[in-house]
Amino acid sequence: MSLTAEQFRFAFGNAVTEQESQELFDRWAIPAPGKPLFEAAAANFDPHSPAKVDTANELRGPLLLVTGGRDHTVPESVTRATLKQYRHSHAVTDIHDFPDRAHSLTIDSGWRAIADDSLAWLRQHGL
Repeated sequence: MSLTAEQFRFAFGNAVTEQESQELFDRWAIPAPGKPLFEAAAANFDPHSPAKVDTANELRGPLLLVTGGRDHTVPESVTRATLKQYRHSHAVTDIHDFPDRAHSLTIDSGWRAIADDSLAWLRQHGL
C-alpha cells in the first residue's frame, strides 16, 4: 500500500505546515504491506490473531502510551481504550497526551519534546 501526499497529510502531517508535511512525506513515506494493519484492526475478533497481546502480563516492562490529540490515524480515544485494556496488570503503564500533535509526532520538527518527555518518564521509573 502506498499513500499519496494528500493522504499522508491527513493521516500523519495534519498538525504541521503543508511544507513540513510534504518534506516528511518525501523523506519517510514508503509502500508497505497492508496485512499487518488489517490483522491489528481485527485482533479483537480473532482469538488466534498474530497481533494478540497479553495485557494482563505482570512480568512485562513498563509501557508508555503516547497520544496526539490531532491524530487521525490512531485517535486519542483508541489510545485511551488501549490503556484501559492494560488495567488488569500491575506492571507500570502510563499515557502521555500531546493535544496539539498528530501521528507524525515522533518524526516531525517537534520530535525532541516527545523524546525528552519519554526519557524523563524512563528516568522516573529508574530506566
